[in-house]
Amino acid sequence: MNKLYAPLALALMAALLTAPASAQKAAGDKKKLYCWNEGGRKVCGDALPATAVDSARTEISTKSGLPTGQVGRALTAEERVAAAAQAEIDRQNQFKAAAQRMREHAMAESYSTEADLRRAFNDRIALLDDTIKAAQLSIGGLRQSLISLLRQAGEAELAGKPVPANLTGTIRTQHAELMRQQGLLAAHRQNRSEIDVELDHALQTYRTLKGPKTPAVVPMQGGT
Repeated sequence: MNKLYAPLALALMAALLTAPASAQKAAGDKKKLYCWNEGGRKVCGDALPATAVDSARTEISTKSGLPTGQVGRALTAEERVAAAAQAEIDRQNQFKAAAQRMREHAMAESYSTEADLRRAFNDRIALLDDTIKAAQLSIGGLRQSLISLLRQAGEAELAGKPVPANLTGTIRTQHAELMRQQGLLAAHRQNRSEIDVELDHALQTYRTLKGPKTPAVVPMQGGT
């Protein structure tokens, strides 16, 4: 062998001999132990059996003996469906919150004074209050009418007579309408309670956008 290349050949041979040892050491550093529950008892091993793949487990470093991670158990089909449904609800809530912020910013930009903003909300509040009162009156009238119809049906039964089919149909129709009106009233009351919160948010946004801004301080230049 040429004497000029002998040192290079020796260096290459040394690198080839030490590489497997280094690779084995690196693999050993990354090796883990797994601990999981099986049949009510804790089981640990350096490999996961197929029966434990979906189980919750703790991963432990063989080098330090300390936990390096936690893996939750696999979700059931029902849990995956529930998680997906919750994720969709969260996405819709985020979208609604973003839309609400955009509306509040647009509203704050639309009114020249805070009094104008309050007046607009007061108009909405008055309209909702009138709607609630009208719904309550309508429900009261339906309830009285339904009581009268039920009394007629009860009197017919007490007299040993069949309840007329048209009376039965009217009772069912008015009962369904009463349920519908009560649902609408509940929705109106919910809107009425939410508008107060909406007004507070709109006022905060308005004050943030329209509030006085601190003027920038321009440094004075001293004369010479």
